[in-house]
Amino acid sequence: MVVYIYDIIIYSETFKDHVQYIDRILSKLTPINLEISLKKCSFGQELLELGHKVSGLSLAIDQNKVAAVLKKPIPKRNKEIQSFLGFPSYYINNIKTFSHISISLYKLHSKDVVFEITKKRRDAYESIKHELTNAPVLILPDFELPFKLYINTACSQVLQEALYQRQIVDGEPREGVICYISRQLRDSEARCGSTQTEWLFLVCALEKLHYYLEGVVFEVYTDCTALKASLNMKTTNRHMLRWQIAIQEFRDNMNIIYKGKSHTIADGVSRWPLDNVKSNPDYYPEVVAKIPIHFMEIDRGKNLKFYEWTRRDETPIL
Repeated sequence: MVVYIYDIIIYSETFKDHVQYIDRILSKLTPINLEISLKKCSFGQELLELGHKVSGLSLAIDQNKVAAVLKKPIPKRNKEIQSFLGFPSYYINNIKTFSHISISLYKLHSKDVVFEITKKRRDAYESIKHELTNAPVLILPDFELPFKLYINTACSQVLQEALYQRQIVDGEPREGVICYISRQLRDSEARCGSTQTEWLFLVCALEKLHYYLEGVVFEVYTDCTALKASLNMKTTNRHMLRWQIAIQEFRDNMNIIYKGKSHTIADGVSRWPLDNVKSNPDYYPEVVAKIPIHFMEIDRGKNLKFYEWTRRDETPIL
């Protein structure tokens, strides 16, 4: 059972247990004169909760919440833009290109930018509404199966990644998306070279998805050959050193796979508006590199201050 403010979610593995749990909850509410509204109750395989349609196998956007946003005209003031962007930001895990599409709208927040609804911003506004109504249904993770993390640095302004998993659905193997990661790069991050940017994306993804990837086998798909080569490289670069240390806990279960031109999913995420929903990569990897990470050895006695700094500062922010 999960309680969120005044909402109660009851879940179970069998129908018999489910009935018993419901009866137990109701028996606790009756003595203290708490009532429930049948209109707001949902019994069965799916329920609407916190703006999502939740089932035992998937997670989708509640289109009843989206319907009200679709009817709104384009905002005419900065505060209205901020209010609008807050809604799709809540569903950022469902929208693979949100950060890229919304760049022009977020720029209106800058003090040195004159508020003007250009054609580009109008198109971005309509594209966000389109993505909300056509967002993919996310699958729920199976921690007994390996995960696939797709990263790509094709866009110099946006961090875009996708976590997938191949599951058996109706007796057939199918690959579905668990979540998308999307955010705009900071100015300092956007100035990085391709190898450092790929490292930044990898570390950000592992920190964001650690509750999925800790202790499980997963593959990282990339089109950057330098990332694979730099894994075994000793370095004195402080950013690279911190990032190498940050991924140590994942190294035994992580495989780096270079896909090259066939790296279509993450490219589709970062090079909007290329649509690659049905273009899944080959199941068998082209090149697999087990990750033995070797970073610069640190003498804790002579370099204690430096060691403490690297141990504390695990953030990939430059």
